[in-house]
Amino acid sequence: MSALTIQLFADGADIKAMTDLYKGGKVKGFTTNPTLMHKVGITDYPGFSKEVLKAIPDKGVSFEVFSDDLEGMEADARVIHSWGKNVYVKIPVSNTKGESTASLIKKLAAEGVQLNVTAILTMKQVDEVCAALKPGVPSIVSVFAGRIADTGVDPQPLMREALKSCRKVAKCELLWASTRELINLYQAQDCGCDIITVTPDILKKLDMTGKDLTELSLDTVKMFRADALAAGFKIR
Repeated sequence: MSALTIQLFADGADIKAMTDLYKGGKVKGFTTNPTLMHKVGITDYPGFSKEVLKAIPDKGVSFEVFSDDLEGMEADARVIHSWGKNVYVKIPVSNTKGESTASLIKKLAAEGVQLNVTAILTMKQVDEVCAALKPGVPSIVSVFAGRIADTGVDPQPLMREALKSCRKVAKCELLWASTRELINLYQAQDCGCDIITVTPDILKKLDMTGKDLTELSLDTVKMFRADALAAGFKIR
């Protein structure tokens, strides 16, 4: 198994976990989204974001717009952009009505706003986004490979095609999003992706890389035995 060289971005909204990962040095950037923030009970979005940026001043951090119309998204984006030089503004590939945000992406990119375009699942969307981005302005194209896999489709062929489109735009990076398991890190790297988002739980599994499978089998048997005893189970 080849060594991992792909950039690892931590996906989450727990400020302590984010700070710990930043200090650990393995993670090269951070992403969050409304769903993750809602799960941990965040109510002050600007306050949370500024706290994150105070703790993480020199690595890319992506914060998402909330509005559902292009005018509102633009206003959100300008506020988020003002929070720091290491900020990437997350723009969904469409609003909830399915209307493309390509025109807004083009406008913001032309002004030098660093963008992370999110919730992408098709090559049509990849091509449309890449056509809107400005070469030379740092940008991220986030393709939700994990969600593609959830439908029973192997995302790797699409990711390889997406990479071709991203490579036509200077300083545009392809991100494998919605990671489900450790093997996805190696799949993403094999596809040529620049970045993969990982949760803290998946990051912990990096310690298992290359572990002897016979040893892992024994560890599993021991776990079952310990849990059975702890639960007080009896068959006879």
